[in-house]
Amino acid sequence: MELRALRYFVELVKQKSFTAAAERMHVTQPTISKMVKALETEIGAPLLLRESRQLALTDVGEIVYRRALEVLAAHAQLEAELRELGALARGALTIGIPSMGGPLFTPIVATFRKRYPNIELKLFERGSKAIEAALNDGELELGVVLQPADPAVFELLPVTNQPLWLIAQRGSRWDKVSEVTLADLADEAFIFYGEGYALNDVMLDACRAAGFTPTIVGRSGQWEFMASMVETGMGVALLPAQYCRRLDTGSFTCRPLVGPEIHWNLAIGWRRNAYLSRAARAWLEVAREILPVNHSDSE
Repeated sequence: MELRALRYFVELVKQKSFTAAAERMHVTQPTISKMVKALETEIGAPLLLRESRQLALTDVGEIVYRRALEVLAAHAQLEAELRELGALARGALTIGIPSMGGPLFTPIVATFRKRYPNIELKLFERGSKAIEAALNDGELELGVVLQPADPAVFELLPVTNQPLWLIAQRGSRWDKVSEVTLADLADEAFIFYGEGYALNDVMLDACRAAGFTPTIVGRSGQWEFMASMVETGMGVALLPAQYCRRLDTGSFTCRPLVGPEIHWNLAIGWRRNAYLSRAARAWLEVAREILPVNHSDSE
């Protein structure tokens, strides 16, 4: 059973599309189909429900998929351990960092680069849900996740925990209040986070708990872009307090959200009991030196 065939099959299941899987693996669609067919022939049973309109797994396919994840993760760990026989003089490390949290990690990136100039640092810039999934699948050693994360699955290094504030265009009705509740915003148009961000789900759940479904007129994972859309009058947004304090008070009104408070609570996560490369351990060492661990920004 070829590792390449397992990789193609796993990617097909993740993408739920032969075309998308082929694009991700940089091969042709017939190559994916051929590999899956070869797996089915070797196993002696179909892995996919051919009559289904959407890609779906048979019972055998479910088992093969779960075991394939384990095999690929074990192979990746074996390769990492073999690389560790050498000194931390060269190599690469991929870190999952959501774009919203990028500014928090600039000092770590700079220090790590200065201390380990021959380690290529690659950033996996996706939403926190995609990062958590990549950690679970063994595709990443380290990644930034939105709390709460399952402590039985992940070990966690706290990064920041701060409330979201309302930002609105200067001259709006929010100029006259000192704080707002989520229910107060029921009639507003919202600039929301991308659907791949866990914070998007947190905000949706909070709005529904407050008795309304938000009207979403724009989405982004970049806080500067969200702010620029607010500045044009498209709608309001909820941003971490740290970023609100950077905005021009002549263009924006920022107010604490008090009912309920929604927190942007980030941590660096890695799979519990998983092998960490020397490069990953070095990154965590730098992070512990620089990050204000257990810091809570509630001003």
